[in-house]
Amino acid sequence: MAAPIAPISLPHAIQPISLPGTAAPATSFQQVLAGVISQVSQSKAAADAAVSNYLAGGTQELHSTILATQNASLNFELLLQVRNKVVSAYDEIMKMQI
Repeated sequence: MAAPIAPISLPHAIQPISLPGTAAPATSFQQVLAGVISQVSQSKAAADAAVSNYLAGGTQELHSTILATQNASLNFELLLQVRNKVVSAYDEIMKMQI
């Protein structure tokens, strides 16, 4: 008899950033960026571990492995798009006449 299928867990989302003036203490852009990069790195490490476990014949199921890799991919794409917007904004600021 086959084992029952385990439920799919929700992927971990990037934590929202609190705006200045709210109850949470304000953090610098560097701290926010470091935190997001850390989360992207952790999701990639989790995806790598899931793939390794699946390929080694461990208890990792295929759908969980695919979800982990897609989560890591989406996190990286989001980080890349934010970086592109920041670079674009910096370019626009540098073009301003003083």
